[in-house]
Amino acid sequence: MPCVLVVRMQEMFKRARELAEIISREDTIKIVGHIDADGITSASIAAITLERLGKNYDVEFVKQLDPPTIERIKDENPPLVWFTDIGSGYTEYLGDLNFVITDHHIPSKLPSKSSTIIGFFDNFKKILKRQLNPHLFGRDGATDMSGSVATYLVSREFGGNVDLSTLAIIGAIGDMQDTEENRLIGTNRIVLQEGVRAGYLDYFIDVRFFGRETRPIYKMLEFATEPIIPNLTGDEKACIRFLKNLGIKLKDRERWRRWIDLSDEERRKITNEIALLYLRLGYGHRFVKKMIGEVYILTKEEEGTPLHDVKEFATLLNSCGRYGKCEIGMRVCMGDRDKYYREALKMLNHHRRRISEGLRYVQDIGIVRHGLVQYFHAGDKIDENIVGIIASMVLSFPDIPHELPIIGFANSSDGGIKVSLRTVRENVEKGVNLGEIAKVVAKKCGGIGGGHNIAAGATIPEGTEEDFIIMAEKMVREVLE
Repeated sequence: MPCVLVVRMQEMFKRARELAEIISREDTIKIVGHIDADGITSASIAAITLERLGKNYDVEFVKQLDPPTIERIKDENPPLVWFTDIGSGYTEYLGDLNFVITDHHIPSKLPSKSSTIIGFFDNFKKILKRQLNPHLFGRDGATDMSGSVATYLVSREFGGNVDLSTLAIIGAIGDMQDTEENRLIGTNRIVLQEGVRAGYLDYFIDVRFFGRETRPIYKMLEFATEPIIPNLTGDEKACIRFLKNLGIKLKDRERWRRWIDLSDEERRKITNEIALLYLRLGYGHRFVKKMIGEVYILTKEEEGTPLHDVKEFATLLNSCGRYGKCEIGMRVCMGDRDKYYREALKMLNHHRRRISEGLRYVQDIGIVRHGLVQYFHAGDKIDENIVGIIASMVLSFPDIPHELPIIGFANSSDGGIKVSLRTVRENVEKGVNLGEIAKVVAKKCGGIGGGHNIAAGATIPEGTEEDFIIMAEKMVREVLE
C-alpha cells in the first residue's frame, strides 16, 4: 500500500479514537440512522456499543436529513447526537448541536462564512473533527467504506466488539460496495479480515445470484437480476427445462434442492452453461464476470436461512427499512431470533412481491431516453423507498443501454417526487458523479439531494421532473463529451 494511503489510513483510525472519546464523555446519546440496510446496521452497531458501555440511548431512523428534521432534533436538546450512515451532507444545518458523524456520503462543502473569521474557522474545525468519513481522507465512500464500517471503526475503539464486524459487512454489502471488483476492497476488506480471523465471517468464490441458500435452484435462476440471465430470468418453465436438460435433479425426495445442496460438479455444469449462454447471445464477458465473485457468510448463523448469507441478511434489513419498520430490522441485528425475526421474514416476503411488481410495471411502461440519460416515472405504482432498487435492476436488463445513467421517479408520501439515480462504474471512472448531480440539480428545482458517485437520490417538488432531467443530462453530457 503506498505510503500516502497508509498515512491517511492512520489518520482515519485516529479520528475514530477521537470520536470514541467524545462519545465516552456523555451518559445519554441519541442515535440517528438512515432507513436502508447500511443505516440499520450502523445504528445497531452504535446501540450495541452504547449498551455494552452502560449508557442511555434512543434510536431514530430518518429517510433524509433536511432542515426541519434537524431543527426538531435540536428542540429535543440531546446531550449528544450520533449520526450513523447519514449527516455528512447536511453539516451546514447542524449549527451548535453537539454531534458526531460516522458516514460515507459526500460531505458538505465549506460552511458559509459567519460574521467573523474566527467563528468561521471554529465552525469548520468542529465539522471536520466530528466526522469519520472516507471522503475526508482521500478515499471513495462508494467502495472503500460503508456507514456501518465507519461506525464499527469507532465501536472497536472501546475494546473488543469484533463480533460487530458482521453487522459492518452486512451494511457494506447492502450498500453494494462489492460491485466494482465483485469483492470488498479498502477499509471494508480490513474489517472483513478482522471478522474472518475472529471466526465470525467467511468468504469464497461462487455465483452471486440472490437466494443461493434459501430458494430452490430454479427459483434462484428465475429471479436472477444482478445480472439477469437471458432466456431464463422471469421464466419459471424455462428455468426448470434448463436444469433438466443439464441432468440436474430438482428435488431430493420431497424437498426442493437449493444451490448449496448441489455438488461441486453440478454447480460447475450450471455455471459453465450460463456463461456460454451469455456469450452465445452476445452479452459479452461483462455479464460473465458479474455472475462470479466473492460470497460472504456469517459463520455463527444457521445455514439455509436468510441470516447465513450476508447478501440475504442485507435484503432482509432493506425489506424492513424500506417500509418504515427499521426497528424490526435493528432488533434482528441485536440478536432477536424470535418475534422480531418472524416479523422481518414477513417483511422480506412483502418486499420481494413489491420488487417483482415494480419490475413488471417498468417493463410495461418502458424507459424513455433523453440525450445521455434515460428515465422512467412510476407515479404511485412503485413505492418511493424501492424506486432506487428498481432502477438498479432495470439498468442490468439486456434491452436497456447500460452505459446511460438511469433516473427513476416516484410519488413521495409528502407530496413531492422521489428521484433515484444509478449508473455503471465505467461512467464513474470517466468523471460522472451522481451524488453531485443530485445535490446541484435538486437544489435548483427547489428540493434536496445527494449520495454517491454511482448511486444517488433526491426529493423535488412535483412538476419539476422535466427540469431535473434536462439539467441532469446537461451535467452528464459536460463530463462524457
